[in-house]
Amino acid sequence: MPIQVRERVRRRRRSEFNLRRTALGFALVAVLLCGAGLAFRTALESAERHPVVAGVSVAALVAAAVAVLRRRRSRRAAAGAASAALEAVYEVVDTALEEVPDPEPDPEPVRSPEPAGWQDMDPYDFEEAVAALCRRDGCADAEVVGGAGDLGADVVATTPDGRRLVVQCKRYASGNRVGSQELQRFGGTCYAVHGAGAAVVVTTSTFTEPALEYAEQCGIVCVDLDGLTAWSGAGAPPPWQAVHPVEG
Repeated sequence: MPIQVRERVRRRRRSEFNLRRTALGFALVAVLLCGAGLAFRTALESAERHPVVAGVSVAALVAAAVAVLRRRRSRRAAAGAASAALEAVYEVVDTALEEVPDPEPDPEPVRSPEPAGWQDMDPYDFEEAVAALCRRDGCADAEVVGGAGDLGADVVATTPDGRRLVVQCKRYASGNRVGSQELQRFGGTCYAVHGAGAAVVVTTSTFTEPALEYAEQCGIVCVDLDGLTAWSGAGAPPPWQAVHPVEG
C-alpha cells in the first residue's frame, strides 16, 4: 500500500510540473505574437517611406519565430519556416530596390559655339573662341593679342608644322561684308610686321569679291560664317592648311 501512494504522489507532481511549463509556453508565445504584430504593423506603416527598414523588421520577426519553432517543433518544420521567411525578405528587398530612382544621366560634353552664337559674341569673346579653335587643332601656344596698336593681328600662334600663324578676327553682322580695303591693311602688316607664315581672316559675315581677289593674290585665307561653322564642327580642316606662302 505505501508503494502505491508514492506512485500517486509522483504522478500528481509530474502533472502539476507539466501544466506550469505549458502555461509558461503559451504565455511566451502570446508575448511573441503581440510583439510581432506590433512590429509588423509599424513596419507596414513606414514601408512606403522606408522600405528597406521594413524589410529588416520583417527579417527580425521571422528570425524570432524560427527560434521558437526550433524549440517546439521538429527541424524539418523549422527549416520550412526559415525558407518561407527568406522568401518574404527577398520580396521586400526587391520591392525596395525597384523604388530606387535611376541615376541622373551624365551631362553632355561642352561643344563649340553653335553658328547662331558667333554673331552674339562681343569682339573679344569672338577672338578668344577663335584662339580656342586654334589650340584645339594643334596650335598649343595660340593667344589673343588684339587691341589698340595690334596692327591687324588678333590671334597669333605656331602651327603644328612650325609656321607663325597670324589671324585677324572680324565679328561683323551678316549684312556687313569685309571689303578689300580691310584686307589690304591686313596684308600690309601680317607679313612685313608680324612675320606671318600663314595669314587668316575670320569673320561672322562674308567677304566682297574684290576682297577675295586680293586675298588670293597675297596668300591670305578668308573664312566666312559658313567656313567658320564647318571648322568649329570639325567638318573642315584648319584654315592654315590651305595657306600657300607667297614667293618673292
